[in-house]
Amino acid sequence: MPKRFKYIAGIDEAGRGPLAGPVAAGCVMFADLPDFDLQDSKRLSPKRRERLFLKIQQSAWFSLSLVSAETIDRINILNATYLAFSKAMLVFSKKYKISLDEILFIIDGPDFKPHLGIKTNYNCVVKADTFIPEVCAASIMAKVLRDKIMVSYDRVFPGWDFSRNKGYPTLSHRNRIKSKGLSPLHRRSFNLIW
Repeated sequence: MPKRFKYIAGIDEAGRGPLAGPVAAGCVMFADLPDFDLQDSKRLSPKRRERLFLKIQQSAWFSLSLVSAETIDRINILNATYLAFSKAMLVFSKKYKISLDEILFIIDGPDFKPHLGIKTNYNCVVKADTFIPEVCAASIMAKVLRDKIMVSYDRVFPGWDFSRNKGYPTLSHRNRIKSKGLSPLHRRSFNLIW
């Protein structure tokens, strides 16, 4: 770790690809390396993610953020992802009373030079969610949060089966859009006509 940074935190997102619902970001920092195995959230079963979510909550410093489908439509999914990252970073900094200057954020992904809208230090690392514990944990936290939200939305908008598809473009979900039209959660800036 570079000497000028006191802390390293991992950042990752969940929900860039779905047709409906928010994009979520997680930010995680461990005081000590966790004594449990972490992997990219996409490689884990929902039950395993849920168990790890609880363990991470108990053993790490973390923050979570969401950016709505409405905002995604207004600023596009890439900028909404950057906004989710920056919100998670700011919440983390305020929650733990750490200056952003003291933290090096590791973001999963290529060096896409994000415009975060805040002055901070970060490195982009391809596939960081497969081998950097903080980023693996951030991936899990963001995914579990977003899935829980989509399950809760299924009770409000029951016709689109969000508890199963979580807003992702499954064949069943696309067929429901064809028959029912769009819910208020659908991202209208995405191509939703087949």
